[in-house]
Amino acid sequence: MIAFYVSMRSLLMSAATNSLSVQLLGPLRVWSHNEELIIGPPKQKALLALLATHHGSVVRREQIVDGLWGPEAPSTAVNGVHTYIAGLRRVLDPVRGSRESGEVLVSRLGGYELQLPVDAVDAALFVRQREEARRMAAAGRSEDAFERLGMALGLWHGDALAGVPGPFAAMERSRLREMRFTDVEEWIGGMIAAGRSEEAIVVLNEAIVQEPLREKLRYLLMLALYWCGRQAHALHVYSDTRSYLDEELGIGPGAELRDLHARILTGTVEGEAPARVSPPESAPPRGSEPGDLPASPDFMPSHLPSRARVFVGRCAELRSVRAMLTQDTPERGRATPILAIDGAPGVGKSALALELAHESLDRFPDGQLYVDLSGTSDSPLSAFDALAQLLQSLGIEQASLPADLDGRVMLYRSLLHGRRMLVVLDNALDVDQLRPLIPQGSACLIVTSRQPQRGLAVRYGAHRIRLKPLDPETAVDLLLRLTGAEHGPERPSAIDRLVEQCGYLPLAVRITAGTLLGDPYGSPERLAAQYEDPAMRLDLLQIDGDEEISVREAFAASYRNLSDEAARLLRLLCMTDSEVVGLLSSLRLMGSSVAAVTECLELLVDHGLLERIGPERYELNGLVRIYGAERAEAQPEAIPLHTPRQLMLAQGEKGRRIGGRAR
Repeated sequence: MIAFYVSMRSLLMSAATNSLSVQLLGPLRVWSHNEELIIGPPKQKALLALLATHHGSVVRREQIVDGLWGPEAPSTAVNGVHTYIAGLRRVLDPVRGSRESGEVLVSRLGGYELQLPVDAVDAALFVRQREEARRMAAAGRSEDAFERLGMALGLWHGDALAGVPGPFAAMERSRLREMRFTDVEEWIGGMIAAGRSEEAIVVLNEAIVQEPLREKLRYLLMLALYWCGRQAHALHVYSDTRSYLDEELGIGPGAELRDLHARILTGTVEGEAPARVSPPESAPPRGSEPGDLPASPDFMPSHLPSRARVFVGRCAELRSVRAMLTQDTPERGRATPILAIDGAPGVGKSALALELAHESLDRFPDGQLYVDLSGTSDSPLSAFDALAQLLQSLGIEQASLPADLDGRVMLYRSLLHGRRMLVVLDNALDVDQLRPLIPQGSACLIVTSRQPQRGLAVRYGAHRIRLKPLDPETAVDLLLRLTGAEHGPERPSAIDRLVEQCGYLPLAVRITAGTLLGDPYGSPERLAAQYEDPAMRLDLLQIDGDEEISVREAFAASYRNLSDEAARLLRLLCMTDSEVVGLLSSLRLMGSSVAAVTECLELLVDHGLLERIGPERYELNGLVRIYGAERAEAQPEAIPLHTPRQLMLAQGEKGRRIGGRAR
């Protein structure tokens, strides 16, 4: 792949004590006493690759059939295995008969074992070299770690198992490729850290051609260019990346790339420590069967977005969940611990989920996965597409993804089996979207959703948390910390007014803090006076150019998912003067049956637009009231003339007219 990797073939050949060596990191090739052997037909190569990957372990016949043919194996597959075993023996151990158990390929009860030392298989040597590099890094031997990682990468001669057919080869090819490019990224990070940015640029350009969708490679290229004084070229790489991702996937660059772009623009990259070889992670337990295909112990995905810069409150919620995330019980491997966080738009569900996830990283040494399921958008992510993201995060190439939902579910759960991983599924829609994404056993799942995920609690025993707006003191604390203002009794009274006008919703408070920090002539008093006008408040509670940071859009996403009758009830409620809503008053507004009105009220609660405060009693948040009144004004034909407020206004107008005529 990279021209100046050190060649390791001679080391590999000399290390094989029985003069037999197998190359898997490229086209499959075998040498004996420095002479290359002709392995035979493609399926025979696939069998050798399977046995070599599990050398020293017994591989059962049925596992060979699955690895070579998959679920569509013909009835003659077992006979085919016997034929290919005999063929391999003729090649690997020609002095013995084709049906005799030789010294290299040994028959065991129910299967076969390839007896080779670790150093005789380049893929195994590659894994050992990279593990040694991590141990050296953990011991503070950075230069030795960098050199050893380069030696590991020097074992590659092209795509792993190139040309080898079968399901096992495809999965192993994807796993090894992910390991390889993870190491490439770390190795290049070491080059940049050592001041060898010019060399790193050459290597990166070649690597990006082979893996154009890996944003980390482009991040490193931008960083290397910047350290070489080529700021304009670094910015051009970002522009090209943004265009490429939009054209290929319809997405923009990730947060890490966007952050580097911003820091290059502002010249604040100085002092950053580039990526180095990371310390070794604990290996996940292997499957109990020799033919199991355990996920790589060396590949640790980490895809969590960053946590909020300031996080306050939620002490009771944090206490109730920490024990669940960290406990080790006999049931831990039996049932997946699930935390489901739901609540109103802008109430801070994602912030709480990420706070919990980041503070629990040491409990999930095998990695963290994250997917935004876009449950409130017009096009929620399907389970099929979400699994594609999760599997690619686990090292499966797009071309190797199963073509059906069941296949993706099976592969996803197999890769997570026995691994202590955390999966965060943000902004979920419903249990049907979530069910295929629930891992098994040792993994842990955190789900956020505006709608209560009762199905997760009933079927899977999920721990549910319903978030409410912050209490007034915590909301004030959040605003003061975000703005850097002083705490204490002398704080302006406008601060208390602002958080009240924000409905104590964290999203609104954070936008308010951003407004105060961004306006050099602003003040809490001036902003609170502007918020007094309901017609202006939602206009101000948004960030221009970013629809995701908008209180109005947050409410609109829930409103769009309401039934027509529930939306009508919300508009009617927001035209009244009462903050507390009862079943009877809703019945008078709707003119429908008790069952129909109750269903609408509960639907509004489930979508976070109404809060239950007692039996048949509900409360409207002030910001929701403003939004609902806007919708009522936009759809005046849907508002009956007999609402209490309109009836009162109509009666008052009638009295004035009568009084005028009398006078």
